[in-house]
Amino acid sequence: MPGFPANLPLDGRVAVVTGASRGIGRAAALALAEAGAHVVAVARTQGALEELDDEIRQVGGSATLVPLDLKDFDAIDRLGKAIHERWGKLDILIGNAGVLGVLMPLSHIDPKIWASTLDINVTANWRLIRSLDPLLRMSDAGRAIFVTSGAASACRAYWGPYAVTKAALEALVRTYAAETETTAIRTMLVSPGPLRTRMRRSAMPGEDPQTLRTPEDLAPHFVRLASPNWAETGLIYDFRQDRLLTPRGPE
Repeated sequence: MPGFPANLPLDGRVAVVTGASRGIGRAAALALAEAGAHVVAVARTQGALEELDDEIRQVGGSATLVPLDLKDFDAIDRLGKAIHERWGKLDILIGNAGVLGVLMPLSHIDPKIWASTLDINVTANWRLIRSLDPLLRMSDAGRAIFVTSGAASACRAYWGPYAVTKAALEALVRTYAAETETTAIRTMLVSPGPLRTRMRRSAMPGEDPQTLRTPEDLAPHFVRLASPNWAETGLIYDFRQDRLLTPRGPE
């Protein structure tokens, strides 16, 4: 992986981070802020966002807090309008927010849970692209980075909602990468692997969390992928293997 300058590689850039109040999103927001970006931190919980803001200030960064439920699709449109009115562009989008859904046989899943998982993991990210694409095109080096999972291809029993929605997310992001290939936008997927997060704890309650790496270990890679000198698009960065993967192409 290419390195980045030690002195504020994202100075003056504006970054939206979803699911910013905890876990991977929080760590990414802090890393981007420390690298010089102004972070537009999106999450449902005002209190957790305020705690994040305090931490960002402690590292010398700045943030705008946006309490927002990503299932409120009209609010995503308003977010794009507000960013346009304040900055006139967007440099970085980190689509991190996601939900596990439930672990059970496909035939047992409540339709409301299926729909809710699809709304957060797929449709909300499409709405973010729809709302923020014009702003990313106004940047000299727009960067769109979305968090996926190995579950997208593993297709393990009982992981249906999560696996299906992450596979759909990958198709969505790869399509966006193809549509923006001739622009200044670079679009990437990040597959974190097992990390010490609340979602992982819910999925694997018997696992010793001390055996896992942390979101803070992953965070510097968001800075690399968000940097203006990042050149790749449409690929997956696999954190566990520390390498770029080319998604399966057409038959």
